[in-house]
Amino acid sequence: MAKTTFRPLHDRVVVKRIDAEQKSKGGIIIPDTAKEKPSQGEITAVGPGGRDEAGKLIPIDLKVGDRVLFGKWSGTEVKIDGEELLIMKESDIMGVLA
Repeated sequence: MAKTTFRPLHDRVVVKRIDAEQKSKGGIIIPDTAKEKPSQGEITAVGPGGRDEAGKLIPIDLKVGDRVLFGKWSGTEVKIDGEELLIMKESDIMGVLA
């Protein structure tokens, strides 16, 4: 079966979560039920950008492969080809990890 491609519209991006550490700083293994969902991920797709009041396209300042931080409740969770992804607006992204 062919892999589905997804192209976000407007100023939206698709993010794949990057898993949190499996152990605490003290070396204690954290069970899945106690782990918080990670608030960082990798951009996998980028929309063309938003438009200003005059209709001029404002390109997104992110690119595929960027590692980003986002808010705990940001985005909409979707599953495409069995892979869990987040779709969110560019404004939900707090910054890019260098």
